[in-house]
Amino acid sequence: MRLGSVTRRALVGGAAGACIAGAALADAPFVVTAAQVDDRALGSPKARVTVIEYASVGCPHCAEWANDVFPAFKSKFVDTGRVRFVLREVITGQATLATAGFMLARCAPPDRYFDVVDDVFARQAAIFDGAVSAGDALAEVAKSIGMSDDAFHACLTHQANLDAVNARSQRHTTRDGVDSTPTFFVGGERLDGEQSLDQLAAAIAAVGAKRRRR
Repeated sequence: MRLGSVTRRALVGGAAGACIAGAALADAPFVVTAAQVDDRALGSPKARVTVIEYASVGCPHCAEWANDVFPAFKSKFVDTGRVRFVLREVITGQATLATAGFMLARCAPPDRYFDVVDDVFARQAAIFDGAVSAGDALAEVAKSIGMSDDAFHACLTHQANLDAVNARSQRHTTRDGVDSTPTFFVGGERLDGEQSLDQLAAAIAAVGAKRRRR
């Protein structure tokens, strides 16, 4: 999916809809701070190989990979300590959902970030099919991690949170040259588009073999 962008007006009027309209911003308890602008990662920092995925929760191809491949990838490589997995946010696909979803994930406690991302990916098809509104779906995700309605509203209407998501996406596209998702870097080697478990396993093995020869 190619790069997109969203404004605060589009966010309030789009994915979040009536669920966040009129939310109070003063003393918002869920405002992203400087400590929360770093990459989000899973797995051991000592893993020999780092796999970076540039993804969007508004991208159907990313959702397919997250729902169909990621669980097996995590079990085989991340949970065993072989790979450090890093997710970098890029606003592609349905930009309003992508922006609101990542804002919500960043407002969550850091150890619940991937729970939010995985849940949005799991609900994406129902949102796109019209079975549920994006606002209602995100409200349910927020509730599942213990976020109050007021905190949810404040998170998605606070300008600083919107600015932070847009800045991260812009940085990843300009600094790292990524304008479509999913894009993977395996030990520095770039792989564009959805990757099967076998393709990722081969890339990880190749990086490991190269490092052993040094």
